[in-house]
Amino acid sequence: MFPDFSDGAENQSPPGGIQMVVSTPKESEGKSGSGTQITREYNYGTWRKQKGWTPKMIVSAEGCYFTDAEGVRYLDFSSQLMCSNLGHGNRAVIDAIKRQAEELPYISPEFTTDARVRLTKKLLEVLPGNLVKFFYGTSGTEANEAAVKMTRMYFQKEGKFKIISRYVSYHGATAASIALTGDQRRYTSETPGHATGVVRAPDPYCYRCPFGLRYPECGIACVEYVDYIIRHEGNVAGVIVEPITGTNGVIVPPDGYMQRLREITKDNGVFLIADEVMSGWGRSGEWFAVNRWKVEPDILTTAKGITGAYVPLSLTATSHEIAEHFEENMFSHGHTYEAHPLTLLPAVAAIEEYQKKHLIEKAARDGKYLGQRLQELAERHRSVGDVRGAGMFWAVEIVKNRKTREAFNSREDKLEGRQTVAGRVAQEMGKNGVYINSWITHLTVAPPLIATREDIDRGIDAMDRALRISDELAES
Repeated sequence: MFPDFSDGAENQSPPGGIQMVVSTPKESEGKSGSGTQITREYNYGTWRKQKGWTPKMIVSAEGCYFTDAEGVRYLDFSSQLMCSNLGHGNRAVIDAIKRQAEELPYISPEFTTDARVRLTKKLLEVLPGNLVKFFYGTSGTEANEAAVKMTRMYFQKEGKFKIISRYVSYHGATAASIALTGDQRRYTSETPGHATGVVRAPDPYCYRCPFGLRYPECGIACVEYVDYIIRHEGNVAGVIVEPITGTNGVIVPPDGYMQRLREITKDNGVFLIADEVMSGWGRSGEWFAVNRWKVEPDILTTAKGITGAYVPLSLTATSHEIAEHFEENMFSHGHTYEAHPLTLLPAVAAIEEYQKKHLIEKAARDGKYLGQRLQELAERHRSVGDVRGAGMFWAVEIVKNRKTREAFNSREDKLEGRQTVAGRVAQEMGKNGVYINSWITHLTVAPPLIATREDIDRGIDAMDRALRISDELAES
């Protein structure tokens, strides 16, 4: 049986994350049986109750496909966790890993290396022009932790420390990042004082406007409210946003939102932090999503696609103003694996692959085709409430009632491990050889940037068939 991508109660699903699982240990035996059971018994499955977790053994991956131990091949329609932008088995990145491992696998971050110099130069080519100094980590949450610390260190003498984030957001699993996160994954981590210095703002979620308004008549009230918060809250140091919301629904803000947010942060003397962990590296049809609106943040964080997820690397990129501050002020941050050379050279290779293969332009071009195909599904299926996205980054929101926009499931369902309808649709797609990431109310469509239109059509066809499940449950 194909791995169960659903949020079914039988799998005691977690308050977050999508796991590739089979339904019972018996069904996972055979070539992958012993490995599955060892992993199940001695490893933790992320973001879930552990009972019922039976991970599928994956043995190989190439291009837009991966293969399990039984020899079944699946189309990767979500780039795993929206990170395998270059697809699987890219030789240039693999060769860079091997070369760096042979030449210099590790050296302390107090030294520099050829890989560090080369990556720094490549980043200066592709990042927004105002970002000129970099801190390297190993995950998106580390990048955001660094951004928060830098912001608070910068404004320490002014007594400004509060960070504004949004309710429909995810910024990572470590202390500051999970406090910034708006979705339910923060609930189990919250203790008295946990979210000290975090203030939440409404989201540019036009399909479910928090103010019950419609764009453009709304005057983009959600962003104007950020200005109100800053002026009335006091001691705000920064605002962190995913320019295009990731896991929580691929929410693309209306035109004018990001531009106005940049104005508001500048007018109030606070930093704008753009979390591009998921939306960066061509995913939105631009190098970075902020480029869509010609916005230059004070800090940009990213990970995932920076190496195509071949090795763990993250980046916290800062403006000249911030860089100058730390010339005479203590930069109190660092860790053993900062600027780890084994992670840096693969990033150089990855960026060169994006450039040589014109993948940013391809993502923009094929993303329009992907969007058109998804819109076709919306016309045929009464359970599809909204289709939204940019580039190779889309969400299909599934609803119980199209007129009222009533959802099938809620955050509480996710917390309790109850099955979601979106998860059932994803599971059905899996049975037809297509892996897709589901989350409470929607499916995240984010194939590798190298995907052909034939790959896109295959994924769309599988979704077309699977949506019959939600159609049958939807109200007419």
